[in-house]
Amino acid sequence: MLAGGAVAPGAAARERGGKTAEDGVWRVTGYGTVLSAADGVLREYQTSAAGCVPGFTARRTTAPGAYRTDDGTVFTLRPNGRLAVAGSAGTRELRRLPGLPEACRHPLPADPLTAFDVFWQSFEENYPFFAAKGIDWHAVRDAYRPRVHAGTSRDELFGIFSDMVRPLNDAHVAVFEGDRYFAGVRPGTTVPGPELDARAKAHIVRRDLGGRPLTEFANGRIGYADLPDGMGYLRISGFAGYDRRDPSYAAQLAELDRALDAVLTPERAASLRGLVIDVRINGGGSDALGLRVAGRLTDRPYTAYRKRTRYTAPEPVGVVPQRGAARYTGPVAVLTAGTTFSAGETFTQALIDRPGGAVRVGQPTQGVFSDTLTRGLPDGMEVWLPNEEFLTRSGRTFDGTGIPPHVWTPVFTEEEFAAGRDSAFDAAVRQLQL
Repeated sequence: MLAGGAVAPGAAARERGGKTAEDGVWRVTGYGTVLSAADGVLREYQTSAAGCVPGFTARRTTAPGAYRTDDGTVFTLRPNGRLAVAGSAGTRELRRLPGLPEACRHPLPADPLTAFDVFWQSFEENYPFFAAKGIDWHAVRDAYRPRVHAGTSRDELFGIFSDMVRPLNDAHVAVFEGDRYFAGVRPGTTVPGPELDARAKAHIVRRDLGGRPLTEFANGRIGYADLPDGMGYLRISGFAGYDRRDPSYAAQLAELDRALDAVLTPERAASLRGLVIDVRINGGGSDALGLRVAGRLTDRPYTAYRKRTRYTAPEPVGVVPQRGAARYTGPVAVLTAGTTFSAGETFTQALIDRPGGAVRVGQPTQGVFSDTLTRGLPDGMEVWLPNEEFLTRSGRTFDGTGIPPHVWTPVFTEEEFAAGRDSAFDAAVRQLQL
């Protein structure tokens, strides 16, 4: 039972009239979200002081408390009063409400000023990093709101919103209007696109592997090669897109496990003298898949990081050794760069306290860790923003700055490509030979 005598969500038993125990209205603490479950449908409402905007709709699956959206994302209302989102690390607190908030019973007008207010308020209530980045968000409102009026076009509004968030230099902040979008990155870095990925991969095979093949798995997102002196090289270019036919987390996890089983055979896991893990070009994806990889690199559980929002206490998220699978527990060197994004970074953070350690080589990661909070605007535009902090054991967050390497080297610069060098790879091998 939850506080106040409410029946816990997610229970398998059905109540009278065909209802399930999760039926009702729930607030997701720290996420500005209300969920309504009834008649096998889960509806999201995105709430703020500026009003309420309908979000996703999901339909019940055969699993207790589980609902799936059209894009395959599964939300599970658990019996302990927590919400699990497939692919996300950790869970979210649920609190039962007596009914749908009054604001969610009345659609907001779709005029530009209302869209502006919802946009600004969504950041005001959820974005954790204004102080760290030296941004006075109230001053931003005062500067831009006078520019918005009833006749402001969507094109003009898209430009205003983009200009408002541009100084954040946050790759987890994005503004969408039709087919257009705006997103920033940390100054001096780039987005890890397909062209750079292909160029880097060819450079690695030719230069680092000496022409030896890079055996690829999971739709080419994972690659492995044995190196001289009993070492191995594992390249992970993302924690998503492993199964193109099925976008669900379950399908991605199955492909990842198949890849890891092929790479970390019992014989190889026992004989490897060192493992280079390359996430220098990694566009992110599922934090839970990164934890799955980390679980193949330890024989005992430990805390990867702690997650919190501005309204919730830090929740420990653990790395759990995968039972029944070969695990490698020897020396690890992780290659990182400014093109290591999101889940690539949370994976890197998950190895900070790995038993036996992991040395980081290259450049700082991008500096974006949180899940993205999707906010629809009354006029049909959309914005993404982060609302979580990923904390180290000492309470530090690497948002904005990125996770620094232990050993600094150039990474995929034009000079490195031209000279046929890979300073980060060479330094990682040297570290493993110490």
